[in-house]
Amino acid sequence: MNLTLRQLRYFEALSRHGHFGRAAEASAISQPALSVQIRELEETLGLQLFERSARQVRLTSFGEDFAIRVREILRSVDELGELARASHSGIVGRLRIGVIPTIAPYLLPRIIHDLTQQHQGLDIHIRETLTSKLMNELSEGRIDMAILALPVSDPAFTEVELFTEDFVLVRPEGDSDKPVPNAEMLREMRLLLLEEGHCFRDQALSFCNIQSAIPREAMDASSLSTLVQMVGSGIGVTLIPEMAVPVETRSAEVSVARFPDPQPTRSVGMIWRRSSPMAGQLSQIAELVRYSAKAVRHKHGRFQSAETQTKEKVA
Repeated sequence: MNLTLRQLRYFEALSRHGHFGRAAEASAISQPALSVQIRELEETLGLQLFERSARQVRLTSFGEDFAIRVREILRSVDELGELARASHSGIVGRLRIGVIPTIAPYLLPRIIHDLTQQHQGLDIHIRETLTSKLMNELSEGRIDMAILALPVSDPAFTEVELFTEDFVLVRPEGDSDKPVPNAEMLREMRLLLLEEGHCFRDQALSFCNIQSAIPREAMDASSLSTLVQMVGSGIGVTLIPEMAVPVETRSAEVSVARFPDPQPTRSVGMIWRRSSPMAGQLSQIAELVRYSAKAVRHKHGRFQSAETQTKEKVA
């Protein structure tokens, strides 16, 4: 049986996207060419992999079983490439970084600058999406590492804490002289949050001791930028991570205030597969990312690196 690696990658793309057009775009080939490759694969196997309709492509029962094996094969092939990269003395080649949306705009510019300055042979690819998707893509070998909020509590991943940062209150500019509300008072206010799926939403709800399943009369948004602009329009109040303050509040008529102790915080870290042959290189990258975050802190904010906190505790 003559199965090609290219056919398996096209099959995986189609099984993931469920649409010939999107799968072809993701695979950088034409839709007719993708269709031909999938048809040839099915003919080689002598079994149908997909149920096709006008709007959707769905895996058959056999296709679902086949997809599990294919992902294992592709992950192993990718790890061979990682093994080759790991054998180099430096960090070279492609590096696929996943980042959650509440971190990416504020840290990525500095991280990419520092990485390319220190490792000129690096080809950096960025994937910005929600934590759950990043973890799936990391498991499947589609990204090499992810920067997100900890903990993820998955034994398949190595977790390295980079820093912790406070959440701050953003409210209309006219409220700047009012007392800062505590968590209990916030529950009575119109609290604007990110939409479902964002871990930052869950962290904000946890601070306010609000159950996410409880209906709330509020407006949710898909970005911190939208939340802050909504606050500037007088719609309500919101919480944002401290690193976002310089970027998101510069064009909005809002005021920023710190909460009284204990302040709400989050831990930001980096994760990668424990089985990754690049573990040594990724540990080096984690140190560089920590340094980059520290530089951003000194320029714009006061969030502390995990390394600094450890030293302060020891002192």
